[in-house]
Amino acid sequence: MNIKTLLVAMSLTAGSAFAQTADPIIMTIGGKNITRSEFEYAYNKNAAESTIDRKSIEEYVDLFVNYKLKVIAAEQAGIDTTAAFRKEFLMYRDQQVRPSFIDDDDIEREARNIYKQTQTRIDAEGGMVHPQHILVALSQQADAKQQRAASLKADSIYKALIGGADFADMARQMSDDKGSGMRGGDLSWIQRGQTIKEFEQQAFALNKGEMSKPFLSPYGYHIVRVVDKRNFFPYDSVRADIRRFIESRGLRERIISARIDSIAKLSKPALTPQQVINRRAEELMNGSTEMGGLIREYHDGLLLYEISNRMVWERAANDTRAQQAFFKKNRKKYAWTEPRFKGAAFYTRNQKDAEAVRKLLRSMPFDKWAEALKTHFNDSTERIKAVVGIFAKGDNATVDRAEYGIDKTEATPADNNIYNVEGTYGKMIKRPQAYTDVRELVVSDLQEQLEQKWVAELRRKYAVHVNREVLATVNRH
Repeated sequence: MNIKTLLVAMSLTAGSAFAQTADPIIMTIGGKNITRSEFEYAYNKNAAESTIDRKSIEEYVDLFVNYKLKVIAAEQAGIDTTAAFRKEFLMYRDQQVRPSFIDDDDIEREARNIYKQTQTRIDAEGGMVHPQHILVALSQQADAKQQRAASLKADSIYKALIGGADFADMARQMSDDKGSGMRGGDLSWIQRGQTIKEFEQQAFALNKGEMSKPFLSPYGYHIVRVVDKRNFFPYDSVRADIRRFIESRGLRERIISARIDSIAKLSKPALTPQQVINRRAEELMNGSTEMGGLIREYHDGLLLYEISNRMVWERAANDTRAQQAFFKKNRKKYAWTEPRFKGAAFYTRNQKDAEAVRKLLRSMPFDKWAEALKTHFNDSTERIKAVVGIFAKGDNATVDRAEYGIDKTEATPADNNIYNVEGTYGKMIKRPQAYTDVRELVVSDLQEQLEQKWVAELRRKYAVHVNREVLATVNRH
């Protein structure tokens, strides 16, 4: 079974629809009762996700039974008791359970607390100011001549403003702060602590509509006009920003942890935070089909992955003798309709290296080529580029040109000024010579064979009983 098949199989796992009124037992697998609601959850989920291969209820029964048999086999093997499994499963489970300790009212309450603290602080410090400013920039390393020139420029701007010039127009034309200058010098609302002290002192000392004389800061000369002053914004206008702040700073998790700690301390007898989470998990599994199903799906999915690895995937992938025997027995299955090139396509900096590549490859078996090329030619500097494999027509432009007589226009490393020599080494073969020539196909087929044998053994080992009368009522009650 490959990974894609695993993902499909994992989607079969049922959400735990626990004992409810009129929820009959639809089947018993290895002594474990399966309720109709659990089977319905799994079937309906699979039907919704598998739009291409939607199966009837009868067809789905076998898939469901096979899945449950594998999970039982994993439990019998003790996989669910291993430290690695428990760590991974509990980490996921707790991630699902923790949010249940709070609701939106708790987040709203925290948002209002943050707002109140912010409002109290800002209003106590003098509220907020909405200023415009014009900056005449002056470097702190400026000499006396530059300082006087900046001072004269600031004074001339100030006199123009006193004489009736529009502040916004002057900011757009004269301010060295180009960002605010484009907005007519507007800096929007500020509070204490958001800007340099020289600017803050002037801005907060002015009344609405007043303008300062030019004053000096580390950035140069400023002229400030106060557009408006007010206390902190009303809650509704900043509510969305505060809630985003809560999420971005991880405050939600802190609220959850505080709630769990509180429950743990108030419990009698006292519990640890983890025990509180464990207890809530049990409650959710017994009371919520959706949450219980989500947790069960991950639990069984982890078991399925591990047991399938042991019984099918790794066994087939690592057993070279079994691969060889399978290939020998099913050789005709892997025949090609056309010959293929078994060898290497390489690109070198010069003809000397090209000859060295051919000489090296002649001296060793095919399965050693890739590593040998890397070791001999690219140990400290990359002298060559090479690809080793079995190539059909169209797989590689260099192979197409050299071995198939097809003039391909695709770019290769030989088209640049560094690897300007290209070549091939190998031979055309009419059919796979060894299982390694088609190893991926052999492994996949071997896995499928092992899967079928394993499922047959599980069917013999564990009794399966399906209540046909209840099965007939699926999605019809």
